[in-house]
Amino acid sequence: MPKAYEVIADDLRRSIREGRRKPGDRLPSETDLAGHYKRSVPTVQNALRVLHEEGLIDKQHGRGNFVRLPRTMARRANSRHQWEKGRVHEPVAERAQTGATEHDTGLVLDDLVFHASYREIEAPQDIAEAMGVPEGTALVERTYRTRYAAETAPFNLVTSYLVRDMIAGNPDLLDETKEPWPGGSQNQLYTVGIELDRIEERVTARPPTPEEADELELPRGTSVLVLRKTSHDLDDRVVDLSDIILPGDRTELLFTTPLERW
Repeated sequence: MPKAYEVIADDLRRSIREGRRKPGDRLPSETDLAGHYKRSVPTVQNALRVLHEEGLIDKQHGRGNFVRLPRTMARRANSRHQWEKGRVHEPVAERAQTGATEHDTGLVLDDLVFHASYREIEAPQDIAEAMGVPEGTALVERTYRTRYAAETAPFNLVTSYLVRDMIAGNPDLLDETKEPWPGGSQNQLYTVGIELDRIEERVTARPPTPEEADELELPRGTSVLVLRKTSHDLDDRVVDLSDIILPGDRTELLFTTPLERW
């Protein structure tokens, strides 16, 4: 039998999900809710705590509890890779106007806050095996965080690996201050004569680590999608390996497969 606070939380949750309470609406005070449900204030507080942990409401000090504004959704479709490849030869001014995040979210460049950091590492065993290079090979490890300026959590957590010797012909590819790069990674690789042949993406799901849950501001119980993206060039070399952590509460993966006619 559900506990009293769970019954209250379920009723309030239903009112939010059915749209009877809109994003930004203030909930009745804890005292008023206690009177409405004929329960104690501590019982109501437990119900509100559950909804807060689920990411449905925010508590504003001195003002009360409000229905949380929905996070910006990102739809990641496999067509994004051909879209990016098709832009490689566009003038830099055109490439600079929009990128993959804007493509996935419908936002514009001025809506976004972007951060990139680079460091050189020696390939650990698991990454070396995935990239088909000897352990200890010099890599450039790149981390990316992009968020909507009106929000505080990034859309995802990205770590990308490039073989340093493959890209060293263009010193700009070793310089994080050149980010965000107009046209993204495919254009970066194009500057050193690398064309992609195919991209493989493997997706699994798991609970987040405490660090991931904190950085992505995940509601309690929300899983993350773990995407490993492997980019192969025309010679079948792995030229970019990316590990991407996607929040399960605001990510949609869309895969469209054209089928040949009989």
